[in-house]
Amino acid sequence: MENCQGWAARDPSGVLSPYKFNRREPRNDDVSIKISHAGVCYADVHWTRNSFGDSKYPLVPGHEIVGVVTEVGCDVARFKVGDHVGVGVYVDSCRDCEYCDVRREIYCQKGLVTTFNSLDKDGTITKGGYSSHIVVHERYCHKIPDGYPMEKAAPMLCAGLTVYTPMIKHNMNQPGKSLGVIGLGGLGHMAVKFGKAFGSKVTVISTSESKREEAISLLGADKFILSKDSDQMASAVKSLDFIIDTASGDHQFDPYLSLLKVDGLMVLVGFPSEIKISPIQLNFGSRCIAGSATGGTKDTEEMIDFCAKNKIYPDVEIIKIDYINEALDRLTKNDVRYRFVIDIEKSFS
Repeated sequence: MENCQGWAARDPSGVLSPYKFNRREPRNDDVSIKISHAGVCYADVHWTRNSFGDSKYPLVPGHEIVGVVTEVGCDVARFKVGDHVGVGVYVDSCRDCEYCDVRREIYCQKGLVTTFNSLDKDGTITKGGYSSHIVVHERYCHKIPDGYPMEKAAPMLCAGLTVYTPMIKHNMNQPGKSLGVIGLGGLGHMAVKFGKAFGSKVTVISTSESKREEAISLLGADKFILSKDSDQMASAVKSLDFIIDTASGDHQFDPYLSLLKVDGLMVLVGFPSEIKISPIQLNFGSRCIAGSATGGTKDTEEMIDFCAKNKIYPDVEIIKIDYINEALDRLTKNDVRYRFVIDIEKSFS
């Protein structure tokens, strides 16, 4: 019955090791996918190490998944055997609430099923992309366009989508606008790439001077601000229309909000433990702060098509699955440029 190879954490140490388990047989509306690559997200660190107290072991992480369709159910109309497809943060939802109706399934009110560590509708616990194959309802699969590199496509299913969705929702795709990006990791570097593709003037804001060269020379940012330098911060006050805050570590918010113009907007996509702001920064600048969590199936498909059309690719470091414990440790130290991607096909061949 153990028809799938994977790697799993067995306890809150977060150490992963080989693990065999059973995937369901495809139902009429399912797609079976041989996984070729899986991106490594910080969520994988959180849940393998039980950061939120709800991890269910053995836990197979991974929610940036791409691969090749090997089987489709008899009612599947959108995919065929041989298609390149991707699967993101969730694999099911209620499909009839107000948010599912408009394909914003990430906000499903009645039963979002995440790709791993979630109670599925059949009573099993979902297991993610650190595995040889996955079976998913066709609604939550996304076509990867011909010619788009599979290893580059994987991080788009979470890292790319997490910044793309609020940028579109809040009209950050207006040419000539000024965009600030806080943090230059997996999410931040994609926000820079999207900003440049939208025609924005992009400023990277980081606590590390070592990021200056890569922000400007490698990613094409227009400016760089070292946030620990009070003079550099002061020189940028009221200069930005938008800010995408990708930093998950605890940090002050008021200094960054001061960089926004009147009516400026900051969107938070990271998960610091708390937010403390002075009402003065909001009220006297008519500024706004908003949050966002990945995106729905509609956003996902639009983002993938936009990336393919504009040749937008994440910067990745390819690894095999037997390096995953070292990779997760490096991820906690921000020692990756900018996303680890596991070559699943070679890992389990």
